[in-house]
Amino acid sequence: MPDRAARRPVDLFFATPPVRGEDAAAVTGKVHRDSATRGVYEFFAPRRVRLVAGLTGLVGVAVISLLSPRRSGKVWIMLELRTLESDDWPLWRELRLTALAEAPYAFGSTLAEWQGSGDREERWRARLSIPGAHNLVALFDGLPVGMVSGVPGEGAENVELISMWVNPAARGQGVGDYLIQAVERWGADRGARTLRLSVMPDNSMAVALYERHGFTDTGEPGDLLSDGVRRERVLAKSLATV
Repeated sequence: MPDRAARRPVDLFFATPPVRGEDAAAVTGKVHRDSATRGVYEFFAPRRVRLVAGLTGLVGVAVISLLSPRRSGKVWIMLELRTLESDDWPLWRELRLTALAEAPYAFGSTLAEWQGSGDREERWRARLSIPGAHNLVALFDGLPVGMVSGVPGEGAENVELISMWVNPAARGQGVGDYLIQAVERWGADRGARTLRLSVMPDNSMAVALYERHGFTDTGEPGDLLSDGVRRERVLAKSLATV
């Protein structure tokens, strides 16, 4: 019998190294596992790129090579987005603690709050069990490098993007873009009209990333920060065209 993980949908994203113009190529796909050895791979790709796709037997991972008529050689699978459930808490814990240590300026939570007595299995499981949430991690060549969650917002028309982080070693490779796009699709699929998020006012790199994806400042006052003066910025975008 195939295990539960093998039967879960796995979102897969593929891209070449940074290139320009007609050489740029990207692939988005989803693998739906219905047995340990079978799967269906659906893909979209821009023109001028040849695709060779295959499915490995037990792990449900698509193997892709991209062959560009303007570039020699092959580019193999680079990025997998995996949906997590409560049993996957060790992987989420690993990434979250790393994120809080690497970028304390980016989050309302602190590393200290999730260490010591705060570092408990039941707490991590609860975090991954928020009703209606969509928790994702990004794996770059099999290594966890990013994370994000989509959670229901106030009212059925709103959803929120939270806990976004990408390892510095993987930044600039499109990981953040794919995480955001995955949450956008999740929100649109559940019928939401607006995706909202909060960001630290001085986190210019994150703000630039979100603005590139169509988020704008709502002008609403965000949560008050620990200095008692500044507030988080609240950004939002319409999901009507997603």
